[in-house]
Amino acid sequence: MKHFPAAIPFLEGGRSMLFVALMKVRAGTEEERLTRRLQWQYPAEMCVLAEYWLNTTDPQIITIFEADSFAPMSQVTSSWDDVYDITITPAVTAEEGIKQAREMME
Repeated sequence: MKHFPAAIPFLEGGRSMLFVALMKVRAGTEEERLTRRLQWQYPAEMCVLAEYWLNTTDPQIITIFEADSFAPMSQVTSSWDDVYDITITPAVTAEEGIKQAREMME
């Protein structure tokens, strides 16, 4: 897994967009998926902040990352959609969510 010390600049304001990917097992054995994962790398355009492997199949993997375009997300889904149902959604940190909520209430 490749980690980056700084965020990838987003299109506006010099910020990246935060995303969470939830990967639910669709096919293949655990051994097949693990063997494949050991050889696979995230696209360079993704800043992976964390990858968690859960002791469940729904979801089995959670990845938190930053990106500034859809392209790396498409690469991930193309690489893994035969063995995982993948849901990728924008996210904010709790701190940022609270800040936005306060601004909306002003």
